[in-house]
Amino acid sequence: MPKFVVHEHWASHHHFDFRLEMDGVLKSWAVPKGPPVETGVKRLAVEVEDHPLDYMRFEGIIPEGEYGAGKVEIWDRGEYILKERTPRKIGFSLKGSRLSGDYKLIFMKTERGRAQWLLFKRRVNE
Repeated sequence: MPKFVVHEHWASHHHFDFRLEMDGVLKSWAVPKGPPVETGVKRLAVEVEDHPLDYMRFEGIIPEGEYGAGKVEIWDRGEYILKERTPRKIGFSLKGSRLSGDYKLIFMKTERGRAQWLLFKRRVNE
């Protein structure tokens, strides 16, 4: 099964990096307020560059002067089941220690060259 990881990242702005193993890389989104753990909560998820798969295990300090400088910790990780994938929608079921259940990423718009998505936990019958 493919894997996912959520990094808590204290960079220039504190945020969470949500990453899904897809296409041989970690597809990644910066989630400023953190991924939702309950239904009814929607979070902005800004698409960022893909990361190599070995970043799945990374924790530590990115040195000052490098992109993303700051402390990085693994907030959650686990496996997921891909349920739907189109250019504007990704549906999946997460099996992690903090995040579990059905989630969706829905494309909203592109702003300043970055794709903005909405990340939310789905209700049982959605």
